[in-house]
Parts: sequence; structure tokens; C-alpha cells
Amino acid sequence: MQPDQPPVEHYRMDRWRASKRRSRHLGRGATALVKGHSGRVTVPPASIGEVPAGTEYARTADGTHIAYMVLGDGSFDLVVVPGFASHLEVQWENPFIAQFLTGLASFCRLIIFDKRGQGLSDPVVRAPSLEERMDDIRAVMTAASSESAAVLASGEAAPTGLLFSATFPERVSALILAYGAYARFTQAPDYPCGPDRAAFEQIIEAAVENWGTGQFYRTLFSGVTEPRFDARMERYSLSPGSVRPNLEALAETDVRHLLGSIRVPTLVFRGLGSRRRSIGHSQYLADNIPGARLLEPPPAGLGNRIDPFDDAAEVQEFLTGTRPHPEPDRILATVLFADIVTSTQQAVDVGDRRWRETLDRYDDLADREAARFRGRIIKSTGDGVLAVFDGPGRAVRCAVTLRRAIRDLGLAQRAGLHTGEIELRGDDISGLAVIFAQRVSAIAGTGDILVSRTVVDLVAGSGIEFDSLGEYELKGIPGTWPLLAVRQ
Repeated sequence: MQPDQPPVEHYRMDRWRASKRRSRHLGRGATALVKGHSGRVTVPPASIGEVPAGTEYARTADGTHIAYMVLGDGSFDLVVVPGFASHLEVQWENPFIAQFLTGLASFCRLIIFDKRGQGLSDPVVRAPSLEERMDDIRAVMTAASSESAAVLASGEAAPTGLLFSATFPERVSALILAYGAYARFTQAPDYPCGPDRAAFEQIIEAAVENWGTGQFYRTLFSGVTEPRFDARMERYSLSPGSVRPNLEALAETDVRHLLGSIRVPTLVFRGLGSRRRSIGHSQYLADNIPGARLLEPPPAGLGNRIDPFDDAAEVQEFLTGTRPHPEPDRILATVLFADIVTSTQQAVDVGDRRWRETLDRYDDLADREAARFRGRIIKSTGDGVLAVFDGPGRAVRCAVTLRRAIRDLGLAQRAGLHTGEIELRGDDISGLAVIFAQRVSAIAGTGDILVSRTVVDLVAGSGIEFDSLGEYELKGIPGTWPLLAVRQ
């Protein structure tokens, strides 16, 4: 007998793309005050796809323009030094990044930026030195009127964060080394962590050959990526010609000799992505930085899944001594994910204006049908909807009715449903049932309505008929799971 929820770690699931125009269902929750060109505005947490502040520019001593944003109005500053790939505005399309940054901005004044040669900052003709990377941080802090700040550096940015902390301790109140941080990336006779030189050359060749497809980004961050985001992030963060020199610079960087000089409180996150590879780096940092604390990795059974809210809470507790403990409301509900099939091609065929009008009509139709079956639309996802219902039978019938009704709009949909316990977060929802339903919908074909075994068991005797499709693997969820299709 299958359990009604997959036995994996809880983390919030938001769709990877949310349209600015279609954001009326965003959750309320605790707000963050955002500072940008447009002044202060209140931004709902984790409004995926929304850019929550205006991009501003700092100027370094050599005249390089560094793009940055300031979010939040906390009593102290936190500067996030980005890793290998970054783009101030595109990054908000990734649920993990958006939720993590929003969580950070809820308790501090958060300063984020693109390093020179990346994203919205000035391009460069060669891989910048660590000294130039430090100049980027200083310029951004000066422009943001930050005299002292905690510094969070992940992955490739860790050597810069370490050097900055050792060189300017008066400007660094604390150091957080996150997500694959290292002092040296490749192996050495006295350092067994990371790839050897031959393996690293293969990494470089694969990255250069496939840059812009999202493959490299997924390799680096396998626990937090989304397919529709990864390729865009690569293309918008670095040009193909700059990939090789930036990667080759990793092999030449070694700041292990600085670790004993770090005199600020330091938190080292567990590795991300390939855990076996990055945990060694993390352990080395924690062992060699005086007084550093290592945040232990999750149990092996939880895989690479990382909770952005938990990670932001870890940073908050480290920097403030307190940790938020929300008491979420949990209920049993049926979750429906419905997508318009081939939406991108249809948008190209009919043009932006007509496609927006079609999406508006689809939204209105989905709202109406969900209400008729005692459901609620949680949010529009750009080309579909996320909805919840208090009964699985009503959820299935709503999906069937919606499938039939949108044919009049010249559209086709696919849908996935699962029943399980969800958390209510203001107007938003989270929980394993949300993840599970989204994974089921991703498997569905044109016109399909797929459901989990739990849904079928709960609607027994309702007259709804199903066809068994066999066992499927669902991304990020251990094991195989029986799926069934609502009979046409």
C-alpha cells in the first residue's frame, strides 16, 4: 500500500515562472521593504518571477560599473557575493533563489550584485582577479552606504569572500560560506577534495560546448534548479567566450593560506549539488577557520533537496541569535496543477497581445470552474493554474470540465492531481502534496489528467473511471509511484 505522501523532506514548492501581469494570487506572509529606483515598496515573499527592486550601479576605482540591488530595511547589512553564474533580474525566476533572498531580506538590509563580467555589470575581456572582485564588493558597499556588513559567499565567490574578510575585517561583521564554497577547487598533493586536473579539463570542455543549454548550471546546483530557468541563467550571466577563462581561473585559485587569518564569526554551509564532492570542501573550511561552525548536511535519505526558508532561517539565527518559528496551518486537500500545452508556440503564432487576451480568458474560466467545484485558485503560473479543493472527486471533475471548456478557446491542457497534507501560507500553499501534484502534471501528455493512487482510492464509488499507466519515477521523490489517467 502506497503512503499518501512521498517520504521526502518538506520544502515549499512554487512554480518556476509567474507573470507580473498575473500575480493576483501571491501569498501575503511577512513583507519585506525594498529599496530601488522606484523607492520603497512592499513585496510579497517568494513572488516568483517578479523583480522586487530597481537595479542600480556602483562604480569601482577603475571605472567598472557594478549592478546591485538593495532589499529590506533591517538594522544591519548583509552582502551576498554571487557565484559562477548570476543575473540580478533573471535569478528571480528560480524559486529557490527567490525564496532564499526574500527570506534573507526579511531580517536585514540585503545587498546583492552582479560581479564584473557577469549579468548586468560591465563586461570584461579576461577573468577578473581576486583583488578586482574585492573592489566590486567595496564599490557596492560604498554606493549602498554600508560601512560594515555580514558577507555571504557561495561556490566560486568563497575565495573572494575569504580574502575580503581577512583584508578588511573592520568592514565584515560575519562570514557565511554557502553552497559548495571552497578555498581551493581542484585537487593538490595536500588537498584531496574536488576534481583532479584531467577531470577539471573535461568539466571545462563540457561547459564551453554546452553553454546556454542549462546543462552546466544543473551540474553545479542539482538540488535547486528548474529546467525553464537553467538555460536562461547561463545565457544571461556569461557569454560563451568568457566561460573558459573564468573556469580556468578556478584551477589557479587557492586561498587556503588565508583561513587561519579569518577573525570574524564564520558559518559554513553544507555542500549543494554533488554532496560527496562539496562536503569535503566545506569540512576543510570549517576545520581550518578559527571558530567556524559547520552546518551539517541533511540526512542521506533526503538527497539534494534544500529548503530555502530553512537556510535563510539558519543565516538569521547565526547573525541575530534568534530563529523564526512559524506555526503553519496544515490541512488535507487535493492539489491540481493544470498547464496549457504548447503555450510558447501559440504565443509566437498569435502575438503577445492576442495571447495575453487568451490567457485572461483562461484565467477567468479557471476561476469560475474552480469556484463551481468548491475549489480555489492559488495562483496563475504563466501558462496554467495551481488550485486546491476540499474533495478529490470535485477536483477531478473540475479538471475534466476545464479540459472540455478550454477547447472553445482553441487550447489544450494537461493536468496532475494529488491528495495530501498542505501548509497554508497566507494565500499561498506549500508541502509535499504540492510538489507531488506538479511532478505528476509534468508527466501528463496533451489532454491528459493524471492522478496519484491516493486520489483514486479516495474517489472509489464516485463513478469516475481511470486507466492505470504503471509505475513512474517522479523528479526529486524517491521510489516509483503508480499513476492513473482519468478516462476520456
